[in-house]
Formats: sequence, structure tokens, C-alpha cells
Amino acid sequence: MKVIWKLPDGSEISAQVSDGTNMMEAAVANNVPNVIGECGGSLACATCHVYVDAAWSSQTGAAGEFEDAMLDATEAERGPTSRLSCQILASQALDGLTLIVPEV
Repeated sequence: MKVIWKLPDGSEISAQVSDGTNMMEAAVANNVPNVIGECGGSLACATCHVYVDAAWSSQTGAAGEFEDAMLDATEAERGPTSRLSCQILASQALDGLTLIVPEV
């Protein structure tokens, strides 16, 4: 599947991502700035915070209770489509997914 990360400077990074890969791992593998994933995807930090493009928010779903609490700790401003990218898994249903990387 294809994923597009929109960066704060207006540029974009796109990559092919294998099904089952979480978006934090995909971002790190593709050198997406500001998506760090310090905890390795174990929901112990908020360093993989992204905004899901509004057109994709219904497909990715809402944050779970624990993810929601972790999003309160993010350094960037939280928005209505804020998600921890480690909690979004690649699938063909998300082909073309666009994620917006916040400025930190």
C-alpha cells in the first residue's frame, strides 16, 4: 500500500508499506522527520504523533482509551484527527493514506 506523509515545510514523503506494518515503523524506515517512536510502538510515549488527513479519519478510526491518554502528552498541538502512528496498521483498505506530520 502507498502512504504519504505531509511535512511541516510543505514537502511530502511517500512510500510503499507492507500490510501489517504500523505507520510509526514505516515512517522511521523512510526517514520521516519528527516521527521518532522512542518507545518502539509500545504506547509508552507520544513521539510518533501524526494528524490523519480528514479524508482518511473514518478509515483509520478513533484513538483507543490508552492512546487517547498518551496523545495528551504530545508536544505538538493535539487536533481532532490526532493519532499515534504506531497504532495505525497498513492494509490495502488504507492504500493512499495521507498522514500530516506536526511541527514540534
